[in-house]
Amino acid sequence: MKVGARHTRTIWLGVDQRSVEIIDQRWLPHEFRIATLRSVDDVAIAIQDMWVRGAPLIGVTAAYGMAIAMSVDASDEHLESTWIKLHQTRPTAINLKWALDEMRRTLLPLPHAQRQVAAYTRAAELADEDVELNRSMGRHGLALIREIAARKKPDERVNILTHCNAGWLATVDYGTATAPIYAAHEVGIPVHVYVDETRPRNQGAQLTAWEMVNHGVPHTLIVDNAGGHLMQHGQVDMVIVGTDRTTANGDVCNKIGTYLKALAAHDNAIPFYVALPSPTIDWTVRDGIKEIPIEDRSSDEVTYVQGRNIDGGITKVRISPDGTSAANPAFDVTPARLITGLITERGVAVASPEGLLKLFPERK
Repeated sequence: MKVGARHTRTIWLGVDQRSVEIIDQRWLPHEFRIATLRSVDDVAIAIQDMWVRGAPLIGVTAAYGMAIAMSVDASDEHLESTWIKLHQTRPTAINLKWALDEMRRTLLPLPHAQRQVAAYTRAAELADEDVELNRSMGRHGLALIREIAARKKPDERVNILTHCNAGWLATVDYGTATAPIYAAHEVGIPVHVYVDETRPRNQGAQLTAWEMVNHGVPHTLIVDNAGGHLMQHGQVDMVIVGTDRTTANGDVCNKIGTYLKALAAHDNAIPFYVALPSPTIDWTVRDGIKEIPIEDRSSDEVTYVQGRNIDGGITKVRISPDGTSAANPAFDVTPARLITGLITERGVAVASPEGLLKLFPERK
């Protein structure tokens, strides 16, 4: 995708062919900063403190973390300790464990002397594979947007509501929920995106809106609680969100507030789609509400907000009284019954065990 007029990915290998460079997303949209990760500790901090975020990007970052580890010490012991260290950084997104498991599966059978090169090679492959998964989801989601556009007058736009940031900043490129939007925009379908702010970290306002500006997609920023009102008044044609973990039954775990959007969409008969690459499916989990661990993050994310002040500096301000405690569950689970369809790289699946297995029969 684009930053200004230049194509950019979210992660790439440094000029020394060992370190890894990332877009440090903590400073967007006000400053575009690149951070260099030179150690496993750097990678762990970048994931934990959300320099990078979004399930697919977390997975690829962790894969490069394993590669950095192998460049220091390619022993079995160091491989396993690195797996544990990185796996502990974010408990909810299944792509993290998937990528670490893939790296371990690739590296363990090899002699120690071959592991460094193999690790960097496999991490780069996972990055490229993520791009292609997202591109395919964009193609399948585009068909859904075309169907809605075909029912409208030629000068009417397709209004899409998305939640949080499931854009290219959450992946290596293209995004999950945004991939169909970008595809529609590029073929000339008039689309308009309602971007909700997504408290507490405002990733809609800060990240998704920044993406839309850079790619030239018409959009409007709304507060989180405006979505239901817009749906009641016929101003939303469809909802597309991403996911950090999807169960074998089709339940979806995504940024906190997704469940409320799904309820509003269901009540107003508005299609609610979830875009997900297959590594986001946790085939070992069937009941999302009971089985998916929900990350509790710092209360400071609720009691403080970050933004640019009138002098142009980036600052944090407290918005609640001193002495007020805050809870910060980072995700919620949307039951499969509220989901119109799951947009995958293989097509659109019904949110059910049968629907997923129809597209992924090898999982039977």
